[in-house]
Amino acid sequence: MSSLGTSRPMTGLPRWARLTATALLVVAVVSLPLNASPFVNLQLSIVLATAVALLGLDVLTGWTGQVSLGQSAFYGIGAYAVAVCTARGWPLLVGLAVTVLIAGLVGAIIAIPAVRLRGYALSMVTLALPVVAVPLAKRLDGLTGGSPGLATRTVSAPEWSGLDNDQWRFLVIALISAAVFLLVRNVLKGRHGRALATIRSSEVLATAMGIPVQRYKVGAFVVAAACGGVGGGLYVVAVQFISPETLIVTFSISLLAVLVIGGLRSTLGPLLGAAFYVLVPNVTGAVDAGQSYLLYGLCVLLVMFLLPGGLASAVHRVLAGAARVLPGSRPAVPDLPSQHPIPAPPLPEREVR
Repeated sequence: MSSLGTSRPMTGLPRWARLTATALLVVAVVSLPLNASPFVNLQLSIVLATAVALLGLDVLTGWTGQVSLGQSAFYGIGAYAVAVCTARGWPLLVGLAVTVLIAGLVGAIIAIPAVRLRGYALSMVTLALPVVAVPLAKRLDGLTGGSPGLATRTVSAPEWSGLDNDQWRFLVIALISAAVFLLVRNVLKGRHGRALATIRSSEVLATAMGIPVQRYKVGAFVVAAACGGVGGGLYVVAVQFISPETLIVTFSISLLAVLVIGGLRSTLGPLLGAAFYVLVPNVTGAVDAGQSYLLYGLCVLLVMFLLPGGLASAVHRVLAGAARVLPGSRPAVPDLPSQHPIPAPPLPEREVR
């Protein structure tokens, strides 16, 4: 199997180095919004919301090998669900719970018949989701606000915090995003991750090993839908607005592209891909507003040619180098079953006459 678009998480760093890096990351996340402008906090919040949606897409595409072009529909479902719930005075966590239920249910309804398809056929089925969702959101104007969209105040900073609204929203989004990443990471590190990797390598082999292929593929689709919904809900927390344009199919295509740019089957991949999607257009626009899209396309090509494994592969190489230098390090071992596929059982010998 080709390694294009894959990255290998390195685990060779000593424990003290990992704990130190984690502590520094927590301090940076907490202190960053306190020293940043409202615009920067907004951009970083959108990065985290997009990363959660990409995390779900990675479970489906990176780990299971199923290509979906309907993630923007689940993103929009989550955004509208949180906006409607908070507009009625419900707490944010309740709105996110409703989001997970609705997006997961819709994902299950679509997945049960769709997972029997493979390759481009599955892509075409999921492509219909945003095609249907956009006009549906426009017609349900009593609930969604129609074409103009729906504005809502989801989260406000409590007085005891002493923080501005943009600072508080970023911290809330960061906390929820970290919880989702930790949950999905722990699930994929166990037998479920190994089963999904085996399915991606060979469904025939997975069936022979007793893995319920259809059940795992439906589960991966539901997880992707739920994460897409949570990502959309966090987007509404950051922006305080949602419109049908958020559900368009080009957004799904962009999500799939930046997931590959960030790196498949890597915890860092969705984060780096989301940062690329949100922040790089700002940089190219500042360089030359008239050629922003051209410069953005050049950046995409450079990443794909120079880093076929995505941006995460460069980070893992740096970590691998550090693991060889730091005291107490151990050899880095990739934890991806796909890189070392399970050999097929030997065929029974035929009697020679």
